Amino acid sequence: MSMLLNGLTGAQAAQAALNATSQNVANAMTPGYTRTGVLLGSMQTPTGGAGVQVSALLRFADSFKNVQLWQATSQLGQYQAGQSYLTQLEQVMSDDTANINNGIDQLFAALNAASVQPESGPLREAVITAADGLVKRFDSLQQLFANQQTAIAKQRDGVINQVNALTQDIALLNKQIAAGRSGGTNDAGLQDARDEKLKALSALVGVQVVDTPDGAKSVSLKGGQPLVVGADAATLSANGPSQLTVNFASTSFKMSDAGQGGQLGGLADLQKQVLGPLQTSIQELALGLGDAFNAQLAAGYAPPATTPGKPLFDTSGGHLKMTGLTASELAFSSSPTVSGDSGNLKALVALQGKTIAMTTFDAAGNAVGTQQTVTGDVFTQLVGKLGVASALNQASQKTATTVRDQAEEDWKSSSGVNSDEEAISLMQYQQMYQSNMKVVAVANQLFDATLQLLG
Repeated sequence: MSMLLNGLTGAQAAQAALNATSQNVANAMTPGYTRTGVLLGSMQTPTGGAGVQVSALLRFADSFKNVQLWQATSQLGQYQAGQSYLTQLEQVMSDDTANINNGIDQLFAALNAASVQPESGPLREAVITAADGLVKRFDSLQQLFANQQTAIAKQRDGVINQVNALTQDIALLNKQIAAGRSGGTNDAGLQDARDEKLKALSALVGVQVVDTPDGAKSVSLKGGQPLVVGADAATLSANGPSQLTVNFASTSFKMSDAGQGGQLGGLADLQKQVLGPLQTSIQELALGLGDAFNAQLAAGYAPPATTPGKPLFDTSGGHLKMTGLTASELAFSSSPTVSGDSGNLKALVALQGKTIAMTTFDAAGNAVGTQQTVTGDVFTQLVGKLGVASALNQASQKTATTVRDQAEEDWKSSSGVNSDEEAISLMQYQQMYQSNMKVVAVANQLFDATLQLLG
């Protein structure tokens, strides 16, 4: 009887192993599938061996490699989030039709041309036209900034909605896994689904994951604010331009969106480190240039010579606009008595080499002081800084992609399905099944022979 029992238990164990192997083969291309197997253990009785048993169903998951993969995915999402905006800014600010330096050069070229004949109507009109063109360039660039801010806000809202949907799904899977374990059912598929949700969540925001004894996973933000605890999920919401709120049960946690990692952190970094400082600098250039022109025009006189100079630009409200000053009202003269004098016009031309007070920012986007910068150099420096920021982000994105791909391969090496290995396992367990069935057949033959002898 022990021989028959050995064969039967061996065949059953081989069948369980074949079932697990065939499941692996069937899911070789399933995203996030973690391969499974069986743990076999010898059965013993006081009188000897009693065959083999399936001690446990195994899921070849490596929590350390999972964490590595989630962290790498979060870092990649952070750099990917802002690159499209940086590329658009580079293209627009470098384009001749939107380049502020070209507009400034055209204005000063018109002023230089007018210095030959200060009272010429067409030359004065050319100055007004160039000034209006410069204002439109500033308007166009500020509109681009506003559009990007709007797009970022919408994208951030979309990311927050995705985060809330994923945390709800993870909490539900926690509940189902805990219920399954208490009922003794196989929860490998549920764990795979939960790990895929966590991977998707990590691309949106940096997370910390902690395993609990009942099989659930608690999820929190990098700062420790809870997103999922057991079967309960928090709600993430935007609370102002750069503030977030996590509502969990009856408790609210407020925090900045900067440094959160993932796409959410990447968008915050873009706004604070690049877009905000750039927008401030362009505004300071526009208003500084406008105020300098107005101040110099106020020191001059327009025809007739005794007419005091009026402002060309309106700098109220934080935007550069035209005041409606006509060409004949341009105060090119520095003398209240001499008609045709171009002393003040020359002073206006000299403004191109004058300096403007510009705010300086650190790497985190915080204002740290001011410095005087030559008017003609401001935009060139801004485009240069933008190019450096974009290049660094692209390099970081490339590195993050390599790290994520390597983390993915590391995960596959221990948890993914290797078709060659599974093919070998199929043959081995098939041989095991056939051998044990042969043992059963031999045991039956011996049993029949014994009965014949006794009969």
